[in-house]
Order: sequence, then structure tokens, then C-alpha cells
Amino acid sequence: MRKKRIMVIGPTNCGKTTLVNALNDYNGPLRKTQDIIYGKNTIDVPGSYVENTWMYKHLIATAQDASHILILVDQSKCVDVYSPGFAKAFKCPVIGVITKVDLMAENEDLCIQQLKKIGISEPYYKISVPSEIGIKTLKEHLFLKEK
Repeated sequence: MRKKRIMVIGPTNCGKTTLVNALNDYNGPLRKTQDIIYGKNTIDVPGSYVENTWMYKHLIATAQDASHILILVDQSKCVDVYSPGFAKAFKCPVIGVITKVDLMAENEDLCIQQLKKIGISEPYYKISVPSEIGIKTLKEHLFLKEK
């Protein structure tokens, strides 16, 4: 049986790879994600997969290898890229994550509205990897549930 990993989905530059590196305890250099990358604990998906609706089928197929799906929205630039009810396409638990919470606090309510429209229920995890906000709580939720 294949190992189930945490799939991370979000628009370009929302902090997916930075979060993936934190979840994998990796401190190396960041590179633009060109294709789906299977890491130690994660599946890192390029932003183009969610920004182009015709690629949703690839997300759904890849989700078969996921224990959880993290759907990211970026508080620093609240761009609405997801289709309404997008989260309902997946069979495993879907978790809403607001990234870059240390930037543009005035966008928090917009991000929460987006997550609700996508079809994700609370709790939402508010994180900033560089500032180490919320990462420990998210890791505890993800990795304690696996055991």
C-alpha cells in the first residue's frame, strides 16, 4: 500500500512550497514547483493546477495518494482562484489554511469567506512560516491524527 501524504494546493506564490518544506522539516533552498512533487510527508502541487480549471482532474487523481488536503489562501493578496464548492471534489479531509497572516490583517475576513465558498468548514489554520505563526498547531493536528 502506498504511503498517504498531505497534499498542498494553492495559487502561485501563496506559500505552498514554504509550507511543504516546514511539514517535511526541510531547510534547503526554495525552487519554483514545476510539477507535482512527492516529499517525505507531502505532495506539493504547482499553482497552475488550481488556476486552470481543466487541470482539476489531475488534482482529483493525485488526491488518491493523500491523507489530508490543505487548501491555501494567501492573506497578503486575497485572489479568488477556486471554484465554488471546490473542496467537495475530494474524499479525504480538506483543511483550510490562511497563509502569510503576518501581512495585511485587513484581508482575514475575505480569506475566511473564500474558504467557506470553497466548501471548507472551520477550524481554519492561520499560519506564517517565516514568523513561525501557527505551524506547530497545524503540524500537531496533521501528524497526531495520522497515529
